[in-house]
Amino acid sequence: MKKFGIAVGVLVILVWCLLPVAWIISMSFKDELSITNGNPGFLPSDGTFAGWENYRAVWDNDQFRRAIFNSIGISLIATVLSVIVATLAAYAIARLEFTGKKLVLTMALAIAMFPVVSLVGPLFDMWRAFGIYDTWPGLIIPYMSFTLPLAIWTLSAFFREIPWEMEQAAQVDGATSWQAFRKVIVPLAAPGVFTAAILTFFFAWNDFVFGISLTSTEAARPIPASLAFFVGSDPFNRPASLLAAAAVIATIPIIVVVLIFQRKIVAGLTSGAVKG
Repeated sequence: MKKFGIAVGVLVILVWCLLPVAWIISMSFKDELSITNGNPGFLPSDGTFAGWENYRAVWDNDQFRRAIFNSIGISLIATVLSVIVATLAAYAIARLEFTGKKLVLTMALAIAMFPVVSLVGPLFDMWRAFGIYDTWPGLIIPYMSFTLPLAIWTLSAFFREIPWEMEQAAQVDGATSWQAFRKVIVPLAAPGVFTAAILTFFFAWNDFVFGISLTSTEAARPIPASLAFFVGSDPFNRPASLLAAAAVIATIPIIVVVLIFQRKIVAGLTSGAVKG
């Protein structure tokens, strides 16, 4: 009976989580007339998967291809820079004793919890004054600002768990402090590095507020913001099926990243949860 209850609970959770995904996939295969008429179910009105045309139409759209390019470039750059800075900062916090260390961690956590919307107005004026409005750096900097605190907290916990003697042993064998850090400490903290990188990438890829507020053209507009301006052939009717197809395509990179690095993600999120 207990196993049956667990199975029912898991099934309910799966249905609850996957139903919206299945629904948007079904919308991406329907034509506009089918959606306008309120056709129920998961299949197109004619019972066939002629909706592949929606994916072709979306991919042939220059606006969407440019948005994908922007999202990939901005997300990867923000992830790499954030991980590098967070790794160095977390190592210093974990290994060194200096005045105000707790204040630094507290301020980092406070920044991570700061409402994003409240910063859009000041950033808009600052970026226009600095000349980086509607550019890649104008989005990379805010992404790093909000992901660095979480990355620093995550990595500092990993560095604290690494025995200090291992670094000292490497230095005794002739390694410099930088070599010991790069060849001994960082590989041991790899799960934490992967976790910080993936969280940063997810934040940058899925961001909508900064993407739509700090851009005005397709020069730097990422996918979530670009979809808000995706009108299709008729500007007076939102192309729901094309938007659904674009959303599915935009989700594929996230799914690929999760499938490839799922072991690293689990190891990074659960490390230190149990001892022994």
